[in-house]
Amino acid sequence: MVTKKKTIPESTRPRRAGAGIAGATETTDTVALFDPVERAPAYTKVSSAIEHKILSRALRDGDVLPAELELAQQFRVHRSTVREALRQLESAGLVARPPGAKRMIVSRPEAAKVASGMRHALVLHEVSFVDVWEAMMVIEPEVAALAAARRTQADLVALTQTSEAFRDSPEGDPDAVNIVATFFEQLGAASRNQVLVLAKQSLAQALAPSLARMIDTVPQARARITDAQKRIIVAVRDKNADEARKWMSKHVRDFKRGYEVAGISPDTPISV
Repeated sequence: MVTKKKTIPESTRPRRAGAGIAGATETTDTVALFDPVERAPAYTKVSSAIEHKILSRALRDGDVLPAELELAQQFRVHRSTVREALRQLESAGLVARPPGAKRMIVSRPEAAKVASGMRHALVLHEVSFVDVWEAMMVIEPEVAALAAARRTQADLVALTQTSEAFRDSPEGDPDAVNIVATFFEQLGAASRNQVLVLAKQSLAQALAPSLARMIDTVPQARARITDAQKRIIVAVRDKNADEARKWMSKHVRDFKRGYEVAGISPDTPISV
């Protein structure tokens, strides 16, 4: 009996690398499509697990974490692994160790820390002054309007004291820019909107270095800043949201004019 040899259909035959691709040459070497999977260090897994508990609010601000040894037992890792994980979380502002305490507690990242990280991101992305200015034109007038509607007497006192501190600061005072930034921060606090507070603080920090170049270079810059702050305070005092919004818009527009007079190009990347 003659046995016929079975023919494997073309569509089911295994292909060599490059077979069936126009212009490709057949070779025994294959090009890897994927990189090897990297195993995350144990401390990052521990850090992520604790972070998840914090962000899901299973652990809340002020809660005391278990001791390092207990955490090591729960995660079944070395104590040094837990220590490194806690160090990572502490750097992110999610946990803190109160003075004299042996155990970590859950904490909230401070607004200044969040703003600093955002400012670094803006610098690394080569954001220009005009980018920051446009964002301020959107955010700051609305913050001023909300502050006028929601301010307390304490807010009003703080704004007045800060404005007077800027007015009385001598020419060339390196702290003048910080005082201007404080005025913006206090308006943000008076708005009672945490999202706006976090968003605007990074913008103020990003603007500070170039603002320092402009304040004592442009004639009348100090006088115009002082006048704008005074008018904004009056609007906030009177709870006049429209007037606060109008004067803050003028105030931020003045910054751009000041930069132009100082010869600072709007396309100049911001710096630290």
